[in-house]
Amino acid sequence: MIAFPTVPAAAQKTTHKTVAAQKTKADIPCPKPNVAKPAGIPPRPVPPADNPVDSTVGGDSLATHGLIIPGGAKKPPAVTATTWIVADLDTGEVLGACGPHVYQTPASVQKTLLAATVIDKLDPKQTMTVVRGDLDIEVNSSAVGLVVGGKYPISTLWLGLMLNSGNDAANALARLAGGGGSDGVAKTVAAMNAEAQRLGAYQTHAVTPSGLDGKGQFTSAYDLALIARKDFANADFRKYVLTKSAQMPAQPQLKKKGFQFQNENKLIFNYPGAMGGKTGFTTVARHSYVGAAQRNGRRLVVTLLGAEAHPLRGWQQGAALLDWGFALPKDSSVGTLITPDEVAQQKATAEARTESTTAPKAVAPSIRSASGRDLTTVIAAGGIALALAGTPLLLLLTQRRRRRRLR
Repeated sequence: MIAFPTVPAAAQKTTHKTVAAQKTKADIPCPKPNVAKPAGIPPRPVPPADNPVDSTVGGDSLATHGLIIPGGAKKPPAVTATTWIVADLDTGEVLGACGPHVYQTPASVQKTLLAATVIDKLDPKQTMTVVRGDLDIEVNSSAVGLVVGGKYPISTLWLGLMLNSGNDAANALARLAGGGGSDGVAKTVAAMNAEAQRLGAYQTHAVTPSGLDGKGQFTSAYDLALIARKDFANADFRKYVLTKSAQMPAQPQLKKKGFQFQNENKLIFNYPGAMGGKTGFTTVARHSYVGAAQRNGRRLVVTLLGAEAHPLRGWQQGAALLDWGFALPKDSSVGTLITPDEVAQQKATAEARTESTTAPKAVAPSIRSASGRDLTTVIAAGGIALALAGTPLLLLLTQRRRRRRLR
């Protein structure tokens, strides 16, 4: 899944010593409400093993399965979410988190990755025709009501995706973005995984464009924050997720009437300054949520995974965590959201270092010891060995953390 070394430029300095310390450091339990879990929940998929380097993306302190908050900060609200993160959309500062790099299954919040990957590649004014494969979704799963042969503006598909969590809309958008053929969805899923890597979302692997459960499909609260940061930088995305209701156009040629559908994200109806977001649920993933809001010149995003709907629904848990984040001082931080520029820079540095240690060297005059042994060969081999041994340490060293605004 990971195509190149994954140490970000924005992470704090990490060494073998600190990685070893992380293995023995006890996690601080995250606040949880005293409620029983529902019966009959299917077993969670077995996640990949933790990668000690990926777990420190954004800062050493984020390498925990437990709670991490700024020193002196008020205890965050008790939520049923298994993992969560609150971050600043503009500065990239992580204000607090619970297991930010723990692997989880995404459910429909994965649609935010679909948007981050293809929203700029499709003309919202273009009209498309639905094919039978677009409706190839899990029985009784969420659909916005597209019909085979129906003609819809692409903007309507985006609204159906974000408001009503339409898995049929996800398939249609993915097929179109992938070229419109029978392999279009597969091509777009591959593009989604490439985009996750470009953003630094190394623990994200998509199998379906909609977030319907698939073998090997995972994400993390931190990764979703990276994805959301790109999404909320897009004006069309912000417009779609703030839309309270939309109209599905009639299809007179198919004798199908139009109808209205509503935004399922209750945050936009109930939270002052809400910017929108995305809900998600499957019986395996449980409830997931991505939401953002602005207050007093600050724009915060919250992501949460593996939640139950009692005593608070996903969006209500997100609202409580946003309130907690807005109450923190503006300079609060336990880590950072890395940027694509930092990811690209680190990849280039790693590749350059690899090339420098593997490139052919000019043949030097032979130098022999008194015993007749070729010292040129010994020195060259030793130099390459030292360079190769130092490469992991280079990848673990990162630039000093700095605040940036997303471009």
